[in-house]
Amino acid sequence: MNIYKNPALMDQLAASYALGTLRGGARRRFEALARDNATLRAAALIWQGRLASVAELQPEVAPSPAVWKRIENLVHAEKQAQAMQSARSQAAPAPASGGWWASLGLWRGATAAGALATVLAVVVSLNYTNQLNGQVQELSARLSATPAIEYVAVLADDKANASILVTFDPNTQKLMLKRVGDFREQPDKSLELWALPPGAPAKSLGVMSGDAVVQLTAAGSDIRQSPALAITLEPKGGVPPGTAATGPILFKGALIRTPE
Repeated sequence: MNIYKNPALMDQLAASYALGTLRGGARRRFEALARDNATLRAAALIWQGRLASVAELQPEVAPSPAVWKRIENLVHAEKQAQAMQSARSQAAPAPASGGWWASLGLWRGATAAGALATVLAVVVSLNYTNQLNGQVQELSARLSATPAIEYVAVLADDKANASILVTFDPNTQKLMLKRVGDFREQPDKSLELWALPPGAPAKSLGVMSGDAVVQLTAAGSDIRQSPALAITLEPKGGVPPGTAATGPILFKGALIRTPE
């Protein structure tokens, strides 16, 4: 099967790879395919970013001191009840004959112990449920805050070495540019991102800083009308607004819409 013709399968394999559930020969096969396919590499990087933000759950939370105090009080009450029952048993005369009446104290003790166990279970369960609900709410909030990625591009040099990963969030109109290569421009130079619409001049989408991850604002129409992006090396601060690029194209790549 040619997975390149099946975007849903590519996305599923990338998710499994990022989760670590793709193992053995299948994992090695995926890595071999990803080395030769920018779209597959981009999908894996996207899923790794998504899971990195979701997987940072709160550490295990210990019960509050109030819960431990309630448990301590219940245990202490049980010991007192057992001591009183033992004292009454020793003071009471032994019955003339055996039978189920002789085991009445045992049944009462068992009933008290069962009631105590039920109360303890309810207290611990309520506390655990509250903690779990808090973690679920936090996880839901983090999932809601995870960027929606509509387009992705892997910008590579003329030797096909990936250097910049670009994603576009249509909800915030933000481009996220992440350096994945070793290239670093000189202090007097800047990297400028360009949209390459067909049959029209290239349009500047902004200048990158020297940070590992950079956000730029872009109109959705500029992204959707451009099948490719490019990065040029320009003087510090980029070219003046409305002018064409002056430096060489360092990195270029297709802008790909992600599967819905």
